[in-house]
Amino acid sequence: MSGHDARPGRSCPTAYRYPPRTLDRAPEIEAETLLVVGGLYGNVEALAAVLELAAREAAPAAIAFNGDFHWFDADPADFARVQAAVEAHAATRGNVETEIAQEDSGAGCGCAYPADVSDAEVARSNEILARLRETARGFPEARGRLARLPMNRVARVGRARVAIVHGDAASLAGWGFAHGALDDPAHRRWLESAFAESKADLFASSHTCLPALRVFDFGRGPVAVANNGAAGMPNFAGERFGVATRISVRPAADALYGTRVAGVHVEAVAVRYDAPAWERRFLAAWPVGSAAHDSYFRRIAQGPAFARERALPRAA
Repeated sequence: MSGHDARPGRSCPTAYRYPPRTLDRAPEIEAETLLVVGGLYGNVEALAAVLELAAREAAPAAIAFNGDFHWFDADPADFARVQAAVEAHAATRGNVETEIAQEDSGAGCGCAYPADVSDAEVARSNEILARLRETARGFPEARGRLARLPMNRVARVGRARVAIVHGDAASLAGWGFAHGALDDPAHRRWLESAFAESKADLFASSHTCLPALRVFDFGRGPVAVANNGAAGMPNFAGERFGVATRISVRPAADALYGTRVAGVHVEAVAVRYDAPAWERRFLAAWPVGSAAHDSYFRRIAQGPAFARERALPRAA
């Protein structure tokens, strides 16, 4: 929801924005089970775990990678592996893909970080993006395909209309679906308008890097926002797994938490990747003293200072 600070990493380019009404369209994805995977962040171990999750479903499951599937994969082999896997499924571009698909736009990492994120962290994210862009330059055809990815997709699961976004209902890098914003009474009118204009029963998002599932009733039955946080990093203190959003006509056997909207199950599921292997891979690319190590290694090793209870579904 930021857009007033023009500094790289804090700005929200005009090209990132879209009216919520553009999400009121025919679905591009139809499935009985859909895994929405945001914030893979170049974690190839998490990628393998996501594909395994889908393979374990009783019936074929669709996968939608909703942005920032690249980030830590500065190693060209890892970048190529992530890119190839994502191209086999539905995808939207996040701010990371948008920025590495082009030369410096002046937006830095394109994160549109709010004021409570430190300038040092913003600077490190801009540095990570610049290094990743160097890697992406070695894949010019893939770079072109990243640029052509849509900013959002619409899916139908059962009778539920699902708006798949990276940020929020109006911007690729919007923070309107962060847990704090979802719980803010002053934000409720914006949310009601977003659901009314989009005709969505559910928004599936990521971007803010911390999960939340919130249910609202604006007079036409329950609707929800499912922010999966990150599929490729720990989301809760002391728990070293990623999170994806599973939307299905059937309940999951082992959901972390969930709700029901428009007759379908909306659940957070654990992406239980090989954490030691990922840690070794991360350190090989981003050793002590690097920007990514300074910003993310503690979270990768220990999880963020965020309790699972804060993500649990509740009426807001």
